[in-house]
Amino acid sequence: MRRAIYPGSFDPVTFGHIDMIERSARMVDELVVAVLNNSAKNPLFSVEERVSMLEGITSHVPNVKIRYFDGLLIDYAKEIEATIIIRGLRAVTDFEYELQIAQTNRIVNSEIDTIFLTTSLEYAYLSSTIVKEVASYGGDISHFVPKQLIPQIYEKYKG
Repeated sequence: MRRAIYPGSFDPVTFGHIDMIERSARMVDELVVAVLNNSAKNPLFSVEERVSMLEGITSHVPNVKIRYFDGLLIDYAKEIEATIIIRGLRAVTDFEYELQIAQTNRIVNSEIDTIFLTTSLEYAYLSSTIVKEVASYGGDISHFVPKQLIPQIYEKYKG
């Protein structure tokens, strides 16, 4: 079985993430979308909320499983027996950083490869940071995230 892992913070999930998940899932038998539980960051959504969002958004893709992890990605990939790490590249500036990480991971575990997918052109500008910035000012985020997530995102900025 060819198992891949697509890691990220997904805070919140964007159309770009969904595009990467759907495309990646077509290449493997099983795709584990791994939500990073990073205690050093202060996410907008809890890891449980992000997992729940992803489960709802990806329910139409039968070979996708949503999980969360702490620690090093390469260790988690080995733990779940994934042999492929999927990473998305929006721009050339992403490549240098992602290449360094991929090469480091390859040194740590030579049985796990990284595949880079370029973001679909219509999402090349999009990031969770942009979504949060626009939402924090009450701007229209309907072009960035699925409609069922919009109320949850705006709710985080009330008060």
